[in-house]
Amino acid sequence: MTASVLVLDRVRLFPRTVDSSEERILIRDGVIAEIGRFSIPHHAQVENCQGALVIPALADVHAHLDSNRLDLPFRPHTSDGSLIGLITNDVENWRSAEKSITWRTHNALDRIIASGGTTIRSHAQVDPHSGLDRFHAVKEAQQHHEHAIDMQIVVFPQLGIIRADGTLDLMRQALDEGADLIGGIDPCGLEGDPVAHLDAVFGLAEQTGRGIDIHLHERGTLGAFSLGLIAERTRALGLNGHVTISHCFALATQPTQRERDHLIALLADNDIAVTTIAPSNGVLPIRELREAGVRVGLGEDGMRDYWSPYGNADVLDRTWQLAFTQGATDDSDVELMVKVASLGGRSIVEGRDYSPTSTGIEVGQPGNLMVMDSDTVTAAVMDRPPRRLVIHRGRIVARDGQVIDPAVASIEEHS
Repeated sequence: MTASVLVLDRVRLFPRTVDSSEERILIRDGVIAEIGRFSIPHHAQVENCQGALVIPALADVHAHLDSNRLDLPFRPHTSDGSLIGLITNDVENWRSAEKSITWRTHNALDRIIASGGTTIRSHAQVDPHSGLDRFHAVKEAQQHHEHAIDMQIVVFPQLGIIRADGTLDLMRQALDEGADLIGGIDPCGLEGDPVAHLDAVFGLAEQTGRGIDIHLHERGTLGAFSLGLIAERTRALGLNGHVTISHCFALATQPTQRERDHLIALLADNDIAVTTIAPSNGVLPIRELREAGVRVGLGEDGMRDYWSPYGNADVLDRTWQLAFTQGATDDSDVELMVKVASLGGRSIVEGRDYSPTSTGIEVGQPGNLMVMDSDTVTAAVMDRPPRRLVIHRGRIVARDGQVIDPAVASIEEHS
């Protein structure tokens, strides 16, 4: 459901300077229909933005809504730090949280939307210990917030498919119940059998016509080997544009530039997208990836969970982290990180790229925007203003940190 006509009056579009001019944006039926100094239609809902800046709404395309402890008492980290240790620690503790898994997923999604994130891709773990409980919680949160987001769910075998007997059947059930994509994880490093693991993942994709999003924590030569296998299968099944590699630490850990260039070419040639969570120990070559035409999106991962105390469900904060870990100091570099965090995420979900020159604020683009009182795009990333107006498909869905109930919004709109 979208407002029929929304006008944002006195906004500055993706401004690079303090003195950039003010414009109007008209959003009709969820799509940007006009930009400039047009006359405001008498029936429009008008928001006077008083010279605030506008950027595209952000995207969190690597979330784990079922793995967060936001707004719960702080819990000291108890894992040994290894991948298996982190996975096991989560399995042993997630059910004992002070709030239900349903409450936690709803709360996290509320906070993401309020921060400006309206495009979401969340992984939902299935395994013999949790069954479909975590998937059901994420699915319920998705349905409850459908007025405010475009969201996909990845059915995620965090314990492995080969290692955890019964997981493949659970994945099939979740796909039957509405999961959007098929997950995978470290075919060599965790599963120890890349052929069997990728047979299962790509076999499901072939059977169901769904896309794929694979966690690839593997580094160096091992990660390059797995990436090559993924690219080979993507090409063989004609899944170009439908496969994402999450983390892709192999890109950051190749011994030579030539080997890194080879992996980037594999991604570009097979239209395999990449998502990053802006880590300090696996910094991806984002500018090189974008120059090669690789789609790149940003995510927040688990958000103060049993893996890590980091993350607060604020996608603009994570955009700052991306800029910081990328060493972005020039305005153009910071603006690129904003595009990765907005249009880049949308390109992951939509399976199509955006022009490098697009800001996402053009006639014909979806009316998914965020308005903030800040001097420039770079200033907004550095300052992260708490007062934000979030618009999805032409409807105001959050204001000043609070998600707006669609029933209340409808009453106000027609009063």
